[in-house]
Amino acid sequence: MKPERLIRTTVVTGPTGAIGTALCRLLLTEGCTVYAVCRPGSPRAASLPRHPRLHPVFCDASEFDALPDRIPAPADVFFHLAWAHTTGAGRNDMPAQLDNVRAALQAVRSAAALGCRLFVGAGSQAEYGRSAVPLGTDTPTFPETGYGMAKLCAGQMTRAEAHRLGLGQIWLRVLSVYGPHDGPNTLISSAGRALLHKECPALTAGEQQWDYLYAADAARAFLLAARFGRDGAVYPLGSGTVHPLRWYVETLRDAVDPALPLGFGRIPYPPGQVMFLQADLTALQHDTGFVPQTDFEHGIAETVCWLRKENHV
Repeated sequence: MKPERLIRTTVVTGPTGAIGTALCRLLLTEGCTVYAVCRPGSPRAASLPRHPRLHPVFCDASEFDALPDRIPAPADVFFHLAWAHTTGAGRNDMPAQLDNVRAALQAVRSAAALGCRLFVGAGSQAEYGRSAVPLGTDTPTFPETGYGMAKLCAGQMTRAEAHRLGLGQIWLRVLSVYGPHDGPNTLISSAGRALLHKECPALTAGEQQWDYLYAADAARAFLLAARFGRDGAVYPLGSGTVHPLRWYVETLRDAVDPALPLGFGRIPYPPGQVMFLQADLTALQHDTGFVPQTDFEHGIAETVCWLRKENHV
């Protein structure tokens, strides 16, 4: 591994999602100061950790150019996780996805103005499109959605802009992440919520071979990448292992109530369904030493506990 970068003060956009919340908690545990950039009026901002070194900063993504005026101290690393229109029809809302790219570029400029030495961005497996092989750093990219196209563009453009401004840049292409504070529309959250209310979730046949990573492990990967990652690197991020989607949902169901039924095969696969999804962690492990620590059974038990509290079940 390379010499460790010293990280004392950080900026985190998108701090209320599964990875963002876990990253904020981890950074605080590591002794860092965190400026957590939240959307004004965000109801999820109330879930941010209460800590004297965590400072909420309310700023819309369209106004990221204002961040240097709203953050009163220089920072070392800028973690950019914020992204709008990640589900449903919004994934192919091209103007909205272009706004995400513009926000990412402005985040880089604000990072430079704040004195950051490194910009770390959250990409997506959607940048690759469909693949029958594990996704590696050099796997060809053929995105099929506006979301994937915009993520690919943002990764490339923020790299060029960061280097123009004298910053390092690292891009992590996230596969499937689950855990506390996950969005309500993900498979794990929606199926878990249905099961907690004794409902039978409608599902595809569940034959997809997918790679799920616990959010706390993903947060640790982001921090390790910031400390040891190679400037300009693209790192696929997952657990590195695959199981049929049916197995993940059955494990979720068993954590709620093994007697509950599951509606496999009730809905067809959507157009463009990704049937194989696995991260090749070779480069990330070589450069940073990252190894996932949380097996799905343990992680899903923690997630179900959080879902129970969120849904008052």
